[in-house]
Amino acid sequence: MSEKKPNILKRFWQWFRKPSSMAIGTIIILSAIGGILSWVGFNYGLEKTNTEQFCASCHMQDAYPEYLHSVHYQTRTGVGASCPDCHVPHEFGAKMKRKIIAAKEVYAHYTGKVDTLEKFKCASF
Repeated sequence: MSEKKPNILKRFWQWFRKPSSMAIGTIIILSAIGGILSWVGFNYGLEKTNTEQFCASCHMQDAYPEYLHSVHYQTRTGVGASCPDCHVPHEFGAKMKRKIIAAKEVYAHYTGKVDTLEKFKCASF
């Protein structure tokens, strides 16, 4: 007769508890590489969500054409203000709080809860 194999959860914990055959240096190096890649990805995402193109892709669709003809975009010196300059805080903690609120706005846009300008103006995020 064949022996019964332990269930998958028990096998996982058995594997997890046995001593590692990897050197501690390898684990440290792989952890550092993973941390660096995570940080780079986080910063890349943060910068991509601080662009006019990202803002205009959903909740600013109606305001973006107006912005292109405003004094914020076209100045006599050629230096214009972009959306994040005024609408995203510069301090890290405040910026993260705003990004969390903005994630709710993006969710509302894609689920159809805020699909018109009137609904956007009435929404209290």
